[in-house]
Amino acid sequence: MNKRPLYFDYAATTPVDERVIQVMVECLGFSGNFGNPASSSHAFGQQARQTVERARQQVAELVGAQAQEIVWTSGATESNNLALKGVAQARAVGGGHIITSQIEHKAILDTASQLQDAGVSVTYLMPDADGLITAQAVSDALREDTFLVSLMLVNNELGTVNDIAAIGDTVRAHDALFHVDAAQGAGKVAIDLARLPVDLMSFSAHKIYGPKGIGALYVGPRAQQRLQAQIHGGGHEGGLRSGTLATHQIAGMGAAFALAAQVFEQEHDAIERLRERLLEPLLSLPGVRLNGCATRRIPHTLSLTFNEGEFSSAALSNTIAFSATSACNSASNAPSHVLLALGHDGRSAGRTIRLSLGRFTTEQDIDQAIHLIKASCASAPAFWATGP
Repeated sequence: MNKRPLYFDYAATTPVDERVIQVMVECLGFSGNFGNPASSSHAFGQQARQTVERARQQVAELVGAQAQEIVWTSGATESNNLALKGVAQARAVGGGHIITSQIEHKAILDTASQLQDAGVSVTYLMPDADGLITAQAVSDALREDTFLVSLMLVNNELGTVNDIAAIGDTVRAHDALFHVDAAQGAGKVAIDLARLPVDLMSFSAHKIYGPKGIGALYVGPRAQQRLQAQIHGGGHEGGLRSGTLATHQIAGMGAAFALAAQVFEQEHDAIERLRERLLEPLLSLPGVRLNGCATRRIPHTLSLTFNEGEFSSAALSNTIAFSATSACNSASNAPSHVLLALGHDGRSAGRTIRLSLGRFTTEQDIDQAIHLIKASCASAPAFWATGP
């Protein structure tokens, strides 16, 4: 059996933690907690409902929210759709204006485009040279009819962290709602929604060592009467998201968030040390540069661009699992829209790799990756000489 490559694509997805798997397995099979959480008339349903509500509390505790403010969804993509479309459609009047940025996840950009087709005006802010969206940029873009601002906490390609507290103050002073896509931030950045001026926040379990196919949307007090459901049929989740709740996935998300709270500081420090062990020798290579702010970032994600003629991604393809862009762009084989917004052209975007570290990354992984990347640079001139 072939040896698996080193895994440096945690930003695309994380493996489910074994401790989370155990919690999920307990919700499967006839001897397990398999009941429908909506079946309140018997013990099977009641037990499942207790598990769902415990998980809701676990998610809320990690991010400083109240349990009743957490709405289950199928993932951050659905949460983003519910936030943007739900707010737009709940308004008594059509049209209006929303603000987002050019470096958001496709789940935001494609949803904003759909709203444009429906008559909503959208401003797409450009990032600054550090890959950040500033409160001043948001302030300058606000209009009288702006009803929603949607920006990510952590950029999924760069690892940069926006100042959502400052942005949220600006948005709230305008009486608009503020939505934050925190799929890449939960468990990596301290989040306290009891203090942050944020009205809606999206989460995904599979970015935090939980299962795929489950996520949540935080719906704060200012947004609760300004959000319209997008999936109907049964009135589950306070009428905001109908559908039978997947107890095993929800329990897994709750366990993953609870585990993230337990290991938060220790894990952050460990990954920061691994990041420095990886970054220093790579930046010493000729022409290698880090994309995005060097200080306002999580340690987990690095975007590195190599000079033409000095790097061959083909030489790494069988030895390191990494991304040239986000998973959504990889599927279409398109250059990274994030890098293009930062001023890269298609060729330099093609010489950029995203390396993302996680819970199971080891020092040995780091050292092997450095060796392999250096070797790919040594083999690059012949590659580029014969390439297109």
